[in-house]
Amino acid sequence: MRTLLLVTVCGWAVGCASAPPSERLALDIETPSNWTNTNLPVGQLNVMWWNDFDDVGLASAVNTALARNYNLQAAAARLEQAAANARAAKGDLQPTVQTTFNGSRVKRNFIGFPFPGAEEQVLSTVSTNYGVSFDVSWEVDLWGRLRETARAALTDLQASAADLRGAQLSIAGQTTKVWFTVAEAQQQINLSRETVESFRASVNQVQDRFEAGVRPALDLRLALLNLSNAEAQLQQRLQQFDTAVRQLEVLLGRYAGGTLKTPTKLPTVTPSVPAGLPADLVARRPDLVSAERQLTAAITRAGIARLDLFPRITLTTSRGTAADALRALIDGNFSVWTLLGNVVAPLWQGGRLRAMVSRADARGEEALASYANAALTAYAEVETALAADEFLAGREEHLTESVQQARAAERLANERYRAGLESYITVLDSQRSAVNAEVQLITARRLRLENRVDLYLALGGGFEQLKAPVQLAGLNNQ
Repeated sequence: MRTLLLVTVCGWAVGCASAPPSERLALDIETPSNWTNTNLPVGQLNVMWWNDFDDVGLASAVNTALARNYNLQAAAARLEQAAANARAAKGDLQPTVQTTFNGSRVKRNFIGFPFPGAEEQVLSTVSTNYGVSFDVSWEVDLWGRLRETARAALTDLQASAADLRGAQLSIAGQTTKVWFTVAEAQQQINLSRETVESFRASVNQVQDRFEAGVRPALDLRLALLNLSNAEAQLQQRLQQFDTAVRQLEVLLGRYAGGTLKTPTKLPTVTPSVPAGLPADLVARRPDLVSAERQLTAAITRAGIARLDLFPRITLTTSRGTAADALRALIDGNFSVWTLLGNVVAPLWQGGRLRAMVSRADARGEEALASYANAALTAYAEVETALAADEFLAGREEHLTESVQQARAAERLANERYRAGLESYITVLDSQRSAVNAEVQLITARRLRLENRVDLYLALGGGFEQLKAPVQLAGLNNQ
């Protein structure tokens, strides 16, 4: 029993020992001290950045998506799997303890033995045996292989937690963009309806002038053509709106029935956002955190592959009783015990273990290259979004001026047409130009809002971690 107690205590001590946390790996990438755009405010992003658009409906939609989206629930389930793997790997450091109860009843026939008086009858005997044991097995982690395996599993868990955070940001971004798409579609529908009514009024005016013999039939045909095109455009806008609404409903985890209450106009663009420092991006963006954790896990597993070249030592002990009656199982006179030591050392496996080491090293190099490329891509996404914001702001400003000039030209063309100074072709061109300018302005406003979302996502959302729907307590104490 002393040996059994020693094995149990040693296993408990190893299992409770805290492995030092893995240090985050740095990349050999030279980054500037500031972003190219130096006019950014100082501060931190709002964790729930979608509230910056000051749209109550949008905030409600994003919060609903974060709570009900099924892709996000799948990501949360993957995090639960990683948490279970980490707990299982930690359990390998502990001794395995089990109890066993067995019973057997055996009948044996004595055939061919010359027992007196038993010439016509086969003699037999029946024996009964019961046994109960308490078994403990423990692998001595002499080289730290099990500890490194647990560390790798914990790193995988950290990567999965970052992936969940990335999925949360992605769902928030997708929901916000689709919300803007629905709002733009609604504004385009309103513009198309106004255009249809305006073109119908033009048809009535031209028809009156045609019937009065003032204008030719060509003007009436062109006016009717313009009206038909506007009505067809309205149907296209209605279809785009319907598609966007159903897409939004799926993101919100509900049936795509097209009945969702939707926005009627695009919100205003938020003020400039604080982008922080480039050097902080790798620790803030979930995809970069996940890539770094995957690299750390790959390096750890490369070390584990080398440790597989060393011997493994396992201790096994068992204590129990064996008797021919159940009541005798508690009698110490029938006790039995065993103590085994097992050492397994690889001698020759045809180069398999060495090949596993080479494969693990190659995976580490692959993870390092992927991490570096992801970091460079992340920096580029931030710089691109910052630059695009200025370009889109300028585009919106010029399109606003275009709308004003186009509407003024349309009014002037109509006045000159009624005065007989211009042909109806000029009126048609002015009408189409005015409508096209407003269509482009609405689209430009939506694109600028989407770029702002891209900037939030490129910066890693907020500078804090959203609450993950899984309990990780106790797993960081490995």
